[in-house]
Amino acid sequence: MVPISCRMARQPALWLFAAGLIAAFWVGRYVPATWTVAQISLDITAQDVQEDADARRSFLYDGRTWYIDSLRPLAEASLNPERVHRLGEAGQAPEILEELAYEDVEIAGRSERVYYQLLAQRHWRYWSLLPAVVAIGLCWMTREPLPSLFGGAVVGTFLLGQFDLTDAMLIPRLATREAATVLVLYLWLLGGLMGIWSRTGASQAFAELMTRRFVTGPRSAKFVAWLLGVVFFQGGSLSAVLTGTTAKPVADREHISHEELSYIVDSTASPIALLLAFNAWPLYVQAFIFVAGVPWLATEGKRLTFFFACVPLSFYSWFAVTSTLLLSLDRAPFLGSRMRAAIKRARTTGQLDAPDAEPLGSAELETSRVPTGYQPHARDFVVPLAALITVAVGTFVLDGAPKVTWAFGAAVLVAILMATAGGMRLKDLMEGYVDGLKGVVLASVILLLAVTIGAISREAGGGLYLVELLGERIPYWLLPAMLQALAMIIAFSTGTSWGTFAVALPLAMPLAWAVAQSHGMAHPQFFMMLCFSAVLGGSVYGDQCSPISDTTVLSAMCTGCDLMDHVRTQIPPATVAAALAAVCWTALAPLAA
Repeated sequence: MVPISCRMARQPALWLFAAGLIAAFWVGRYVPATWTVAQISLDITAQDVQEDADARRSFLYDGRTWYIDSLRPLAEASLNPERVHRLGEAGQAPEILEELAYEDVEIAGRSERVYYQLLAQRHWRYWSLLPAVVAIGLCWMTREPLPSLFGGAVVGTFLLGQFDLTDAMLIPRLATREAATVLVLYLWLLGGLMGIWSRTGASQAFAELMTRRFVTGPRSAKFVAWLLGVVFFQGGSLSAVLTGTTAKPVADREHISHEELSYIVDSTASPIALLLAFNAWPLYVQAFIFVAGVPWLATEGKRLTFFFACVPLSFYSWFAVTSTLLLSLDRAPFLGSRMRAAIKRARTTGQLDAPDAEPLGSAELETSRVPTGYQPHARDFVVPLAALITVAVGTFVLDGAPKVTWAFGAAVLVAILMATAGGMRLKDLMEGYVDGLKGVVLASVILLLAVTIGAISREAGGGLYLVELLGERIPYWLLPAMLQALAMIIAFSTGTSWGTFAVALPLAMPLAWAVAQSHGMAHPQFFMMLCFSAVLGGSVYGDQCSPISDTTVLSAMCTGCDLMDHVRTQIPPATVAAALAAVCWTALAPLAA
């Protein structure tokens, strides 16, 4: 019998988890948190202030009414950054975590009142990165995302000083709207839709139609996948799901490796959302870039104009989308050895996955069991997909945000009605639906854990620590590239681009303005555009390449790829795109001086 110590010596992943757990326990028990305050300028003007029947003036912010006579000046606020800093040095936590305050400042020769949201946040310096380091390290070592993400979540729970893994870690984070959305959308609706398509033979019929009409080989199949990624420009999870599920049957028929397809899907999902930004991204991002005294960021309309003006400078997105286009045309200059090996394997042997791969898809979705007497037709695939897109786009136009669950619910309903109208028995249809659920259970659990570890990493404050560490220690001409690198690390560690926007942009934009002013730049707006674009690009890169990102998991799931094979093959070309973008931002920075 092999001693336990010998078995552990052969398992570096066990040593990493054990070391991380011990370190997290020690930090959670004995290391006081460092508290900091995020001071966010609010776009509140005199027109936003209302007066009620009692002559009390107030304004509406974040869905709540704030009375002006209840707000304190910034210097007297409980969450004044200097006061909280002194408390932190004494090892004390602030009494409240959120506060609104105001300050009267001189802008363009006149006094104006600026309102701030003060948010108390904590971190444990470099220890804050421990949950993400353990989770990502375990993923690389074991290629098993499920235990790796769970291990990182456990380490993060201990770091936060909580040791009840059910009541303290799982239940609070799984009993959220975000977790419920994962279950409803990706398990019940997406899984059910894919199962119905498999049972009706719709996916195979669609692939055969595309092959007869449009696709003549691997190159055209990849180009169709790339074009779908551009067409579905809503960004993030929705784009990954739509592109992956639509392109997969065609790509599989033409022997496109799952690594290739998942890279095309993932590398167009979010980058294209920044280039064709007629979606929810600009409205979300603009809320974080208001800077007092900056005229071109003074109103929501001007901030939206600023966002769209930065599209030509979104170099990472341009290079990422172009790289996938070149891949689809078999003209990519740099793919990395793993991707080239995957391409050669699929073309020569027909194996879409590596021999040791564990795809997030399953046999239930890879095989078609069409009942006897039912005639598969491509319309069983196209019409539900059209219903999905129509509802998603229609609700975006009418409401300003796509109702994704409504869209997938409509697609499932249409698919069921078409199958029953075509003569399929309800029993066969329900068996297909259940098979679809079985096929995405593993991916859904991984997605839930990715959401959990991302929330824990943000709560641990790793992004805040990196911002404090690197935010103001760089020369002006390197600032865009360094902000890009900072956003890349934060997004890779937390698995979210939108969360990174919320952390990095409130620091990056005032910092860019201050640097431009201190250097007397002739074109400060151009310099801020470079810095803004760099943060967006770095955030998208980190989210795209992180194994704990929802879009990464969904891209692998909807294309049937092994998660870590997708991550390993995607990082080299994505890094080349990020490096080229950094060179462009750095080269253009001196033009602002």
